[in-house]
Amino acid sequence: MIDSIDKLSPRKQQALQTRKKLLEAGQETFLENGFQKTTIAQIIKKANTGYGTAYVYFKNKDELFMILMDDLMNRFYEVAEIPFKPQSKNEALELIKNQVHLFLTLAVEEKNMMMIVKEAIGVSADIDQAWYKIRERFINRISIDIAYAQENDLAKKNLDPSLVARGWFYSNEMYMWELVHNEEKYAMDDVIHNLVSIYGNGLYE
Repeated sequence: MIDSIDKLSPRKQQALQTRKKLLEAGQETFLENGFQKTTIAQIIKKANTGYGTAYVYFKNKDELFMILMDDLMNRFYEVAEIPFKPQSKNEALELIKNQVHLFLTLAVEEKNMMMIVKEAIGVSADIDQAWYKIRERFINRISIDIAYAQENDLAKKNLDPSLVARGWFYSNEMYMWELVHNEEKYAMDDVIHNLVSIYGNGLYE
C-alpha cells in the first residue's frame, strides 16, 4: 500500500493526506460532540485545512460520517465472511456461536463510535439509508450460510433462507444496541447462549 502511494504524484499524495486528516478529525469531533452537534466547520478547524478544500472531498458531514461508518462496518464484515462449511449440527452451532461472540465483542469495543452511528441513523435520512444497505449485505451473507446448511442436510429445508437470515440479523442487531448502550440488563454470554440456542434449534435438524 505504501509503495503504491509513493508512486503517486506529490499532488495526489497531498490530496490523500488531506482526506485522511479530515476523516481523522471527523472521527475525533463526532466522538467529542456527538453527531448532531458536530459541524463541518469544527472538523475543518481540527484538521487544520482550508474551508473550501474540505468540500473537495466531502459535500457535508453526513458524507464524511458514512465513510467512517463504512470503515467500521468493514471490520464487522470480516466476521461475517469467516468461512462457514460445517459438517455437523454441533460444528455449525460452534461456528455460529463464535461469530456472534466476535460480532458483539467488536460492537462493545467500538461502543463509543457505535453510539454515534445509532444517533446518526435517527437524524440523517442518508445515513439511515446507508445503514439499510449495510443490513442487507449482512443478511445476504447469512442467507448464503443457511442455504449451504440446507444443501448439506444440516438445516430444515422448508424454511426460507432470506427470511430466516433477516430475523437472525435483527435479533443480533437488537442485542448489539443493548450491549453498546451498556444498560447492563444482560450479560453477553447469556445473550449469546440464548440467541444461538433458539436459532440453532429452530433451523438445524
